[in-house]
Amino acid sequence: MAEAATDSPGKLKVKGNWNEMKGKLKQKYADLTDDDLLYAEGKEDELYGRLQKRLGKTREEVDRILNEL
Repeated sequence: MAEAATDSPGKLKVKGNWNEMKGKLKQKYADLTDDDLLYAEGKEDELYGRLQKRLGKTREEVDRILNEL
């Protein structure tokens, strides 16, 4: 399993820089909306679910995309 740049498996490390990450995601995937990228503390699974559905990717692929930003 690839090593992720997160504190624990399944946890996003986005608190301070989510707006920056969101901007990069919107540049890379123009069809993502603000609603798709809505992040709320403790609701990471919902964010992953929306991104998986919109991008047609697996959770691992979405995790890799987020960690590469």
